[in-house]
Amino acid sequence: MRLIVTGLNHRTAPVEVRERLAFEDAGLPEALGSLKRRPGMLEGMILSTCNRVEITVAADEQAGAGDAVGHFIAESRSVEHAWISPYLYRHDGPDAIRHLFRVAASLDSMIVGEPQILGQMKSAYARAKECGAVSGFLDLVLTRAFNVAKRVRSETDLGQSAVSVSYAAVELAREIFGSLAGKRVLLAGAGKMAESAARHLRRAGVSEILVTNRTRSRADSLAEEFHGTVVDYDRFSAAVPDVDILIASSAAPHYILTRDQMRDVIGRRRNRPMFLIDIGVPRNIEPAVNQLDNVFLYDIDDLDRVVQGNLKGRITVAVEAEDIIREEVERMIARLKSRDAAPVIVSLQEQLAALAANEIERNRAKLGQLTPQQEEAIQMIARGIVNKVAHGPITELRKQAGDASGAHMVNLIRKLFRLGEG
Repeated sequence: MRLIVTGLNHRTAPVEVRERLAFEDAGLPEALGSLKRRPGMLEGMILSTCNRVEITVAADEQAGAGDAVGHFIAESRSVEHAWISPYLYRHDGPDAIRHLFRVAASLDSMIVGEPQILGQMKSAYARAKECGAVSGFLDLVLTRAFNVAKRVRSETDLGQSAVSVSYAAVELAREIFGSLAGKRVLLAGAGKMAESAARHLRRAGVSEILVTNRTRSRADSLAEEFHGTVVDYDRFSAAVPDVDILIASSAAPHYILTRDQMRDVIGRRRNRPMFLIDIGVPRNIEPAVNQLDNVFLYDIDDLDRVVQGNLKGRITVAVEAEDIIREEVERMIARLKSRDAAPVIVSLQEQLAALAANEIERNRAKLGQLTPQQEEAIQMIARGIVNKVAHGPITELRKQAGDASGAHMVNLIRKLFRLGEG
């Protein structure tokens, strides 16, 4: 079985590419089913966030699945494979294990150490498992990835040194306004991003937080937690001129604010500046809005500048985390190789036992009538010989299963004892 991760992220593709290739949660069951129906695809998981679209598969070793996932992404997103190909990366075998461990531990995130990616990865895993797309092999690797992430957080200060996307957004707002004291904020969306932003905004001293969301109950809950005010979703555009900062993280599949609407907003604000941060993928605000005077629009890729400014303090911690990843990858590879050796050990024991039983039966006529005690003694002698013959090969198999020579030893034992041959 072959492990492959194919995808793109904030480093390899701009947001306008990522939003075209993103998978909606409601469409995941159909996409996973389509993925598994492809030749050689045994298991699969689709991880789609604002910063990455990645597909992890366990494929038949002989299936030639290398480029198959890239073609699947292109076809399922209705784009040409040649168009997305420059943005894609692929990790295979041990590199794929390392990549999954780094993603889960937030070492591959735009914001190194942010906790959100682990939750997103667990949700993708749960959805794939519900659909029957994840079973033994991927289950083993992904479960270990989650444990590795937990170990990184408990043994290093990576989580404490993280700078969240919402924090970066608030820092950008500070750059625009100098101080956020007395500013009014509208959060369009009431998910985890909005909750985190509200927390940082309150600490920064904003005077009022307005919340709007397609699902009213979620808006009510967020507004109550941060002493804010709920705006009816269908009155969203009417509320925009009255706020200084808009943070959009809605799951809407279309723009919730266009250039023409924003031109009207600025006119009603008498050209007072307004800060917009769009952390939705697909984007919530039409990019052309940035062409208007006194409007400062930033999308999720723009946050990278703030992130880089906070990177220096996290380098030492990240090195410690990478050491843990390296150790865990080696342990995982050894475990997987041990799984490969197990069927060979069972086959060897069964074959030797069958040979001993056949020899006893072949010579039974020469033995004459045996008493129960004599029968038991012959069976014990046969088992003893089988165990002594098998002991050396099995010991070596178990010893070398986790080493580079493990696969060679497995194949050697198969050949020597003609395992799997008729």
